[in-house]
Amino acid sequence: MTKSPLQFAVRLFGGMLLVVMSLSFKASAQNVYNFTSGLSIRVSANYNRAAFYQDALAYALYTATVKTPAEGATLGTNPDQKWTKVTADTAKKFRLRGGEGSYLYFGYDSPKEQVAILNFSGNSAVFVNGQPHMGDPYSFGWMNIVVKLKKGRNDFFARGRVVQGSLTFPDKPVLLDVRDATRPIIPAGSGTAKMKVGVVVINTTALRLTNLQIVSTLGGKQARSTLQAIPAYATRKVYFDIDGTTIQGKGMNDCALELQQNGKLIDRATLKIEGVTKGDKYSETFVSAIDGSLQYYSVAPQVGGQVDGAALFFSVHGAGVEAINQVRAYKSKDWGNLVSPTNRRPRGFNWEDWGRLDALEVLAIAKNEFKPDPQHIYLTGHSMGGHGTWFLGATYPDKWAVIAPCSGYPTLKTYGSADGIIPDTSSTAFGKLLLSASNQSDVPKLAQNYKQVAVHILHGDADETVPVMFARQMKQLLAGFHADFQYYEYPGGSHWWSDEAVDFQPIFDMFKRHTIPKDNDINVIDFTTASPGISASNHWATIYQQVVPFLYSRIQLKRNNKSSTISGTSENVELLKLKLSGFDKGRTVNVMLDDLAAIKYTTLSNNDSIYLKKADKEWKLVDQPDLHDKGPHRNGSFKEGFNKNLLYVYATGGTVQEQQWAIGKARYDSESWYYRGNGAFDIISDKEYSKAKYPGRNVVLIGNANTNAAWKTLLSDCPVSVANGSIKVGTKQFTGTDLAAYFVWPMAGTADNTIAVIAGTGIEGMNAANANQYFTGGSGFADIMVFRLGMLKDGINQVVHASFYDNQWKVQ
Repeated sequence: MTKSPLQFAVRLFGGMLLVVMSLSFKASAQNVYNFTSGLSIRVSANYNRAAFYQDALAYALYTATVKTPAEGATLGTNPDQKWTKVTADTAKKFRLRGGEGSYLYFGYDSPKEQVAILNFSGNSAVFVNGQPHMGDPYSFGWMNIVVKLKKGRNDFFARGRVVQGSLTFPDKPVLLDVRDATRPIIPAGSGTAKMKVGVVVINTTALRLTNLQIVSTLGGKQARSTLQAIPAYATRKVYFDIDGTTIQGKGMNDCALELQQNGKLIDRATLKIEGVTKGDKYSETFVSAIDGSLQYYSVAPQVGGQVDGAALFFSVHGAGVEAINQVRAYKSKDWGNLVSPTNRRPRGFNWEDWGRLDALEVLAIAKNEFKPDPQHIYLTGHSMGGHGTWFLGATYPDKWAVIAPCSGYPTLKTYGSADGIIPDTSSTAFGKLLLSASNQSDVPKLAQNYKQVAVHILHGDADETVPVMFARQMKQLLAGFHADFQYYEYPGGSHWWSDEAVDFQPIFDMFKRHTIPKDNDINVIDFTTASPGISASNHWATIYQQVVPFLYSRIQLKRNNKSSTISGTSENVELLKLKLSGFDKGRTVNVMLDDLAAIKYTTLSNNDSIYLKKADKEWKLVDQPDLHDKGPHRNGSFKEGFNKNLLYVYATGGTVQEQQWAIGKARYDSESWYYRGNGAFDIISDKEYSKAKYPGRNVVLIGNANTNAAWKTLLSDCPVSVANGSIKVGTKQFTGTDLAAYFVWPMAGTADNTIAVIAGTGIEGMNAANANQYFTGGSGFADIMVFRLGMLKDGINQVVHASFYDNQWKVQ
């Protein structure tokens, strides 16, 4: 039986446990200190796929009520939450009982103020002297955190179940780390002189480094590149050029790297670059428009070489699988190219949020590179990629001729893997609203979108990882309305029984029999979306604006060219765009919607588009809306700000503690973004920012109106204001220093850029905003969310406001 490319990880985010570790003082030659004993505790914590969270230990840290742990002592007044002594096993790992509430503590007495590199694995986060940092929940081993130790006692609290950790005291101020490289796999003779590779640079200095270069040497040919800026006391995955023209055969090739500053060597490393025979599977790298970081995709090229107009097979991988291993599970096809995006990481975002955007980026690249027949594009995927197939198929039904989910689950509301499920929070008004922001993830609610797409469902009937009940659920759902789907349960099939778990001949036979109809051949549309900002269009119809944001919007339309009519119904649609390319110039088209008065329009060309707005139980013909208004180009929610070459702008004003929080928050988010999404973004201070200097970029602003000097530049027209001691949302005002806010706002003077704001009214509120739940795939965020620090203790009951703007960005 062929070995699965999947590497399944146990769930590392479940109830909570903590260990006090005393540092082992046996230093290796590299000045590495391993943690060998400590204390653990289990506390109340919940970090599921939701905007809000709970964490009793974090609450105690932020309110300065946690004492230095001692064996037998309690956290607060709860007698059941006691510190227990634990020791590492022979593998230097702490194996703790419990789940998401499992914490580990250790203290380290530093003889002086100094910088160290902290490496934990098996933990989902770690607090260092109260400052949160990203963990390594999947135990990859390469997640290094630069920490500035103070003289004397330093406290470390790590959240996780199977934890291993160390401190390294580096002998160089700036270092290369090539363990998590992003690199191409190059077919013989296909390399170019400027192929891009990404590696991590570790900056242990107090300076933001903007003048570093990497000189790469591969096969005797050099390439020199200036690197992206690396923040102080931080790491960043940077990209640079290599000359791939020397790759002429199969095998691993040494690429020497020299890290230089002003021509002076400061570190060196050797990276392996793989070459493959021409026609074998390979990987390409590209710079993402999401954040300007380097990503990759993999290809199983068409047998015999590329032919324009061939098919394109788009395959999305499962959890723990690299894209290159996904394509290697397939035999190359003689009638098309197979392409696999990455979801930003082997686990990434479950093909939602930035996983979805990665898929769309790679799909566009693949169309441009391989020039497939636009009617012959097909979607498939396995496990988490099976979910990706269900999700991308329902979200963009006009992009695929056939979808083929294999061993997949339909929605994160019932199957959540490591980050848990999207919890049902509909018991409160704010909880119901926040839950609605995850509606696009609920694939069964979008099932009618599959009508226009052929579907092949494949699942092993003995699958214990993703139970076959999920496939049967979707089969039953489709059977009620779908005229063109196939279903097969592989007898005795586990989650991965062989390469046939993805490379299943009946799937490709079904692909070959189907094509995507051209727009002018589509006369019936039945389309549902939860957000035009995620998915707005289906062939010639676009849901441009909703009545109620993020509730399901549906159009059911029929077009009759002979009678020159478009008729149908709508649900939760305020503004509709119709392309009239199916009607000749000079035709009078009658549009009849929702049994209301018909609208007549005489076409001025063969490619007209019209906008129809519903108000007061009447549809009216209107002009194209102002780009400032909400629409597919810019629609919210808060998470929308983390896109379009995003730029973090942190506050430099306020108290010393508030200043440290702002830059610390930016570092924490950059660590999390790197770990979750293989990403990197620029971080600058408020004093450096101007729209002219950073045009066309979304901004993530950290601070408030009193502490961040860029606030007035970016948010002077915003109805939401956060200042010391108070938050205003329209006419509502909330007071206290414990308030935090997340909100989004359109950037004035731009067509589609936004500002995402992370703010607090004081250090308590700022700390409340620390947890970056917005980077969790499928988590639902409104346009505006205001909450108190008490949310960490009491959950959603401490959310004091959540709402969406209307379509003109006015507070509702």
